Amino acid sequence: MDFTVIANAVKVDDGIKRLSMRFIKKYATPPGRQRLSAELCAEIAREFDRLGLLTVPRQLPTSENEFVFIIEKDSVLGQAVSVASLLATLDKHGQSPLPKLFEDYPDARAHLIQR
Repeated sequence: MDFTVIANAVKVDDGIKRLSMRFIKKYATPPGRQRLSAELCAEIAREFDRLGLLTVPRQLPTSENEFVFIIEKDSVLGQAVSVASLLATLDKHGQSPLPKLFEDYPDARAHLIQR
Protein backbone atom coordinates (compact mmCIF):
# COMPACT_ATOMS: atom_id res chain seq x y z
CA MET A 1 0.00 0.00 0.00
CA ASP A 2 1.39 3.36 -1.02
CA PHE A 3 -0.19 6.34 0.70
CA THR A 4 2.56 8.76 -0.36
CA VAL A 5 0.80 9.71 -3.62
CA ILE A 6 -2.34 10.63 -1.69
CA ALA A 7 -0.46 12.46 1.08
CA ASN A 8 1.54 14.44 -1.48
CA ALA A 9 -1.60 15.32 -3.45
CA VAL A 10 -3.18 16.74 -0.30
CA LYS A 11 -0.06 18.74 0.55
CA VAL A 12 0.22 20.16 -2.99
CA ASP A 13 -3.39 21.36 -2.88
CA ASP A 14 -2.97 23.43 0.29
CA GLY A 15 -4.07 20.76 2.71
CA ILE A 16 -7.28 19.51 1.10
CA LYS A 17 -8.02 17.22 -1.81
CA ARG A 18 -11.24 15.70 -3.16
CA LEU A 19 -10.60 12.14 -4.31
CA SER A 20 -12.71 9.26 -5.49
CA MET A 21 -12.66 6.04 -3.55
CA ARG A 22 -11.54 4.41 -6.81
CA PHE A 23 -8.38 6.57 -6.73
CA ILE A 24 -7.82 5.84 -3.05
CA LYS A 25 -8.29 2.12 -3.67
CA LYS A 26 -5.71 2.24 -6.47
CA TYR A 27 -2.99 3.59 -4.15
CA ALA A 28 -4.05 2.48 -0.68
CA THR A 29 -4.91 -1.17 -1.12
CA PRO A 30 -2.87 -4.26 -1.91
CA PRO A 31 -2.55 -5.04 -5.64
CA GLY A 32 -5.36 -7.19 -6.98
CA ARG A 33 -7.86 -6.14 -4.33
CA GLN A 34 -11.32 -6.54 -5.88
CA ARG A 35 -13.52 -4.52 -3.55
CA LEU A 36 -13.51 -2.10 -0.67
CA SER A 37 -14.84 -3.68 2.51
CA ALA A 38 -15.82 -1.77 5.65
CA GLU A 39 -12.80 -3.31 7.41
CA LEU A 40 -10.41 -2.21 4.66
CA CYS A 41 -11.89 1.31 4.69
CA ALA A 42 -11.36 1.46 8.46
CA GLU A 43 -7.74 0.35 7.97
CA ILE A 44 -7.23 3.05 5.31
CA ALA A 45 -8.71 5.66 7.66
CA ARG A 46 -6.32 4.57 10.43
CA GLU A 47 -3.38 4.95 8.05
CA PHE A 48 -4.58 8.42 7.02
CA ASP A 49 -4.79 9.30 10.72
CA ARG A 50 -1.23 8.06 11.25
CA LEU A 51 -0.11 10.34 8.39
CA GLY A 52 -1.85 13.36 9.92
CA LEU A 53 -4.78 13.30 7.52
CA LEU A 54 -8.52 13.03 8.11
CA THR A 55 -11.46 12.39 5.83
CA VAL A 56 -14.91 13.81 5.30
CA PRO A 57 -17.03 11.79 5.56
CA ARG A 58 -15.24 10.46 8.61
CA GLN A 59 -16.27 6.89 7.77
CA LEU A 60 -14.99 6.02 4.31
CA PRO A 61 -17.62 4.68 1.90
CA THR A 62 -17.17 1.25 0.37
CA SER A 63 -18.40 2.38 -3.05
CA GLU A 64 -15.65 3.24 -5.52
CA ASN A 65 -18.00 5.80 -7.10
CA GLU A 66 -18.11 7.99 -3.98
CA PHE A 67 -15.85 10.99 -3.39
CA VAL A 68 -14.26 12.05 -0.11
CA PHE A 69 -12.23 15.01 1.07
CA ILE A 70 -8.78 14.30 2.50
CA ILE A 71 -7.64 17.11 4.82
CA GLU A 72 -4.42 17.79 6.74
CA LYS A 73 -5.26 17.61 10.46
CA ASP A 74 -2.93 20.46 11.38
CA SER A 75 -4.47 22.92 8.92
CA VAL A 76 -7.09 25.41 10.07
CA LEU A 77 -9.75 23.49 8.15
CA GLY A 78 -8.55 20.19 9.60
CA GLN A 79 -8.80 21.58 13.12
CA ALA A 80 -12.31 22.91 12.42
CA VAL A 81 -13.40 19.50 11.10
CA SER A 82 -11.91 17.80 14.17
CA VAL A 83 -13.88 20.11 16.50
CA ALA A 84 -17.06 19.62 14.47
CA SER A 85 -16.56 15.83 14.55
CA LEU A 86 -16.21 15.90 18.31
CA LEU A 87 -19.41 17.95 18.64
CA ALA A 88 -21.26 15.58 16.29
CA THR A 89 -20.14 12.56 18.31
CA LEU A 90 -21.19 14.18 21.57
CA ASP A 91 -24.53 15.09 19.97
CA LYS A 92 -25.02 11.48 18.87
CA HIS A 93 -24.55 10.36 22.48
CA GLY A 94 -26.87 13.04 23.85
CA GLN A 95 -24.05 14.95 25.52
CA SER A 96 -23.69 17.95 23.23
CA PRO A 97 -22.84 21.27 24.88
CA LEU A 98 -24.87 22.82 22.02
CA PRO A 99 -27.95 20.57 22.07
CA LYS A 100 -29.76 21.88 18.98
CA LEU A 101 -26.70 22.55 16.84
CA PHE A 102 -27.23 19.76 14.30
CA GLU A 103 -31.01 20.12 13.93
CA ASP A 104 -30.44 22.42 10.97
CA TYR A 105 -27.49 20.40 9.64
CA PRO A 106 -28.44 16.71 9.65
CA ASP A 107 -26.17 15.84 6.70
CA ALA A 108 -23.19 17.46 8.40
CA ARG A 109 -23.77 15.40 11.54
CA ALA A 110 -23.96 12.19 9.52
CA HIS A 111 -20.69 12.89 7.69
CA LEU A 112 -18.76 14.05 10.74
CA ILE A 113 -19.32 11.03 12.97
CA GLN A 114 -16.65 8.38 12.89
CA ARG A 115 -18.13 4.98 13.65
